[in-house]
Amino acid sequence: MSITSDILRGHTEAIILSHLLDHDSYGYQINKDIIKKTDGKYELKEATLYSAFRRLEQAGFINTYWGDENVGARRRYYAVTGKGREAYESYKRDWEEAKQVIDKLLK
Repeated sequence: MSITSDILRGHTEAIILSHLLDHDSYGYQINKDIIKKTDGKYELKEATLYSAFRRLEQAGFINTYWGDENVGARRRYYAVTGKGREAYESYKRDWEEAKQVIDKLLK
C-alpha cells in the first residue's frame, strides 16, 4: 500500500525541515531518503519538492548554497535556519494534536 498524497498534504514543509535538522542536503537526496524511510510508500513529486523549497526559503526557514562537487552536476544544498527549527517544532506540535484528534475520531 502506498500513502496517498491527501494524507500528507500540508506536511511537506515539516517533512523537509525534519530531514534538514540532521544535515544539509539537496533535493534529489532528500527525496531518496523519504522513499527509503517509508519503504517506498511515499515520495514527493519534483514540482512539490521544489515549490516547498521556495516557500521555506521565502519564509526564512532555510538557506541555500551551491555545493562544491568535483564530479557530476553542481548541487544546490539546503540548510535549516534557527527560524526553521522553531517552525519545525510548531509543525510537530500541530501534527501531534491533529493525530490525537484523528485517533479519537477513528476509534
